[in-house]
Amino acid sequence: MMNSTKLIQTISSLLCFVLCYSAFSQQALREEDYKGYNSRFGTIVRGQNALVAGLGASLPNGDLSNPEAEIYSHIGYKRFLSPHINVNVGFHKFNIAYKDVYNEGFMSFDMNLEFHLLPYNGFNFFVFGGGGINASNYFKSTGYKVQGGSGFELLITESVGFIVAGELNKMFSDDLDGLVSGDADDLYWRASFGVNFYFGKRSRKKKIKKGVPTVINSNPIIHQ
Repeated sequence: MMNSTKLIQTISSLLCFVLCYSAFSQQALREEDYKGYNSRFGTIVRGQNALVAGLGASLPNGDLSNPEAEIYSHIGYKRFLSPHINVNVGFHKFNIAYKDVYNEGFMSFDMNLEFHLLPYNGFNFFVFGGGGINASNYFKSTGYKVQGGSGFELLITESVGFIVAGELNKMFSDDLDGLVSGDADDLYWRASFGVNFYFGKRSRKKKIKKGVPTVINSNPIIHQ
């Protein structure tokens, strides 16, 4: 088990990696990479950065019987390396509970690579996967994990999207629920709905509407 100092050092290293990679990729990510237009908003949607917040439920799959769903919340940051791919980090707060016998609070610090299937559409599917660090309240116990999941997003405006997502988290230990039994490591599910707030550089070119005269069409050049 790691102590809290080592945990903080590990999280700091992950954040430094993301910030350094973002600075490096900023020059490579050009406006020309964002060529898709959205028919509803008439402009290129989704900025190069996003803040995300969500609320949902967690459900364990461990050694005890009668698991119960408990409240789950998270906040995070996404940095797009291209319209299809982003690297994101997040802080997650949740409980692991079994009826009448166990209910403990946990947090996790996750880092994912996320792929957007339809980045220019108002309705978009995405999948993600990565790793993280799990810690009980007050860092009494910590452990590593991997996670993966999928979801969809519905744009409300060109820079605000409503999201629904679910994920499976697999621990590299068997003591998440306070009981070590069998050979399998503990698992838990998380599902949430939330909002992406996009910001950063994006093209502001508006779509030309059909039937509306342009300067060239309304004022043609007449050759003498």
